[in-house]
This record gives sequence, structure tokens and C-alpha cells, in this order.
Amino acid sequence: MRENDIFQVMSKRTEISELGQFGLIDRLTEGVECANESSVVGVGDDAAVIDAGDRYLLISTELLLEGVHFDLTYFPLKHLGYKVVVAAMSDIIAMNGTPRQLTLALGVSARFAVEHLEELYEGVKAACKEYSIDLVGGDTTASINGLSIGVTAVGEVAKDRLVRRSGAKENDLICITSDLGAAYMGLHLLERERIALDGHPNPNPDFSGHEYILRRWLKPDLRLDIIKALEAEGIVPSSMIDITDGLASDALQLCKSSGCGVRLYLERIPIAAETRAMAEELNADPIVAMLNGGDDYELMFTVPLEMRDKVLHFGGVDVIGHITTHGAVLVTPEGGELPLTAPGFAAKKRD
Repeated sequence: MRENDIFQVMSKRTEISELGQFGLIDRLTEGVECANESSVVGVGDDAAVIDAGDRYLLISTELLLEGVHFDLTYFPLKHLGYKVVVAAMSDIIAMNGTPRQLTLALGVSARFAVEHLEELYEGVKAACKEYSIDLVGGDTTASINGLSIGVTAVGEVAKDRLVRRSGAKENDLICITSDLGAAYMGLHLLERERIALDGHPNPNPDFSGHEYILRRWLKPDLRLDIIKALEAEGIVPSSMIDITDGLASDALQLCKSSGCGVRLYLERIPIAAETRAMAEELNADPIVAMLNGGDDYELMFTVPLEMRDKVLHFGGVDVIGHITTHGAVLVTPEGGELPLTAPGFAAKKRD
């Protein structure tokens, strides 16, 4: 049977855009059950959890495609290699785990030379060295178009320190680990310069003054420091998720998993001065960047109210709201209430 015949015999066709990223995952994994006792957590969280005896093994997979997740016109391969590691391991961090190993699979078209792939691997090796991660294997195959990168991340966590998305309780405080929206504005700056310099024989964009937002997009941090600080303070969050699809989308994901609502206070959510300045320059809204931008690779976690002072003690964390029984609301500085919505929650945006 030819490919065209396969599409023609379908009695009903549902466009993927109708479901969106998360709806598609729910649809495809409906009815999936774990047959092995060692499979503690399957689909539906940041990482799978496998019982490995005295500890839990954490496993997650990330797939990045050229033209969808990155544009090599302005994304240096070394930075891309570094970011790939952070993107994959952020899911391990979100389970309160420690990254340990990764495997890397590449689909490579003929336009890439060996030297290009060596540059990509330089970034991978740099991130692995910085965060004590072992590159333990992978695969490389030919691709018709562009570059595709698949990463399997492996980590571990003590059984009494595992954190899932599903543990948030009413009145828990909602905490985030840094300012949001900077990566999104860094991407838009690069996109603007790519369009402006298209066809120029010697493009030489001036990025002075924008180093912060560019770094947040090109070379994000893996928040292993937060995991270590939580352990040092004896804190096990009631729930946690990494902010990769935007604050709004990931807050809604946490609510869905925990069966709760959320109340966020706009004036408490940090936005860097550089992010606001870039938004003004591009005639964009920094609040939209913060809520829906994504690629921040920060952590959002919840703790009981009585842990507020303990959490704030180690610094770098902002309390931006609390968990409610139902609903998702963004409270403005004037006291107005807006429904928290996220385009990415229904249909995943371009990263």
C-alpha cells in the first residue's frame, strides 16, 4: 500500500492542531498501563520513575528539530550542544533528581561536515563536564533534511525525595527560581536581526546591551543548584515542574496533575529589566513573554505555607502565588482577576 493510500482510507481525520501537544500525548497514551512493578511512574510527569532498589532511576527523552526548535542561522552549534543537555536534564531536575548519564542520537543531512558535528559535541561535552554528567552512548544516522537531535536523560533520586507534579495541596505556596521571559525576548532579538540582515554579504549584528537575554536563550542554566539548596535545607517540595512551555502553560499542567487551582500575583513574578527593555524596543508585551514565552528552564515548585521563610532563606526564589481548590487566576496589581490561559496548553507554539 502506498503512503497516499494510507491517508485516503482513513474514515475520520483529526488534525494534530485540534488537540495540541498535550492533548495529543493524552490521546496517544490513553489506556497505557505499566506491566512491571519496577515502573513506578510512567507517562504524565517530567520523567519516568523506575524502582532501582534503594533509589529511583529517572529517565526522560527530548527531541529537537532544526527549523522547529532552533535555527542554525544564528544558533552556534557549540551553544546548541550545551542547550540540548540542559533541556534534557531539566526534566530530571524537575523530579528533584540528580542528573547522571545521557545518550545522544543525531539525524544528520549531507550539508553537515565532520567539523560541524565536532563543534556540536564540544557544547555537549562542556555541559556534561559542568554538571558532572556522563555521555554514555547514542546513535548517528543520515537524514534527508537538516539536523535532528534526540537525547535520553538518566538521573536518580532518593525514594523519600522524589517530587512529582501531582502533589500540590490547597494553600501551598507557589515558588519560581528566577525571572521569566528573557529567553523568549532573546529569541525574538535574534529573529529580528536574521530578517534585517538577510542577504547581506557581511552580516555584523550589534548585540551590545543584550547579553543577558541572549545568554538565557542560547546557554540556559541547569538549576541543579536549587536541588542542592532544597536538600541542604531539608525541603521536599509538594510538587514541581520545569518552566519550558511558559509559566501559564506549566502552571496549568501542574494544576491538571494535582487536581487543583492556582492564584498567581502578577506583581510578584520577576521580569528582568533587560527583558522589559527588549520588549519595549520590539513593541512587544513583556508579560506575554513571561507567561507564554517558554525555554526558561527554571523551576516552579510548591511548598506548605509554613515553609515560606525556610524557602526564602537560601535566596534566588520568589513566591508568586498559592494553590487553590479550583480555577486558574492571574491577579493584577490593581486587584483585578484574569483567567490564566496558555495557547501552548492547547497547541504547542514554535520554540
